[in-house]
Amino acid sequence: MICPYCKNPAALVSGDVVYPHRPDLRAKRFYVCVPCDARVGCHDTSDRPLGRMANAELRAAKMRAHAAFDPIWKSGRMSRVDAYRWLARRMESEEIHIGEQDIGGCSRIVVICKHLRERIEKEE
Repeated sequence: MICPYCKNPAALVSGDVVYPHRPDLRAKRFYVCVPCDARVGCHDTSDRPLGRMANAELRAAKMRAHAAFDPIWKSGRMSRVDAYRWLARRMESEEIHIGEQDIGGCSRIVVICKHLRERIEKEE
């Protein structure tokens, strides 16, 4: 994997390198670019990345997107799969993954989810 920020190869490391304070992540694998502080986790049983490499700014944007989106399905109003389908339609895409988004996509997710929350609050 090549870092999208500096174009250098990213190292494949174990979770204890990236998150030494998180024993639950020790067995997981991550691609890391040390100079850029960019990283992405891998699927459990492979070296396949879960999304795009993210520097600190993009990681913060993804966290904001998850904070806006996750309560939609965690509330039980819809399943996680249905919530992602709903979001994909709003994003005019066949499929959506927050891990694949750039900063603009994450910001758009926050706005879309905020509008849904406002609509739900008016109904209650």
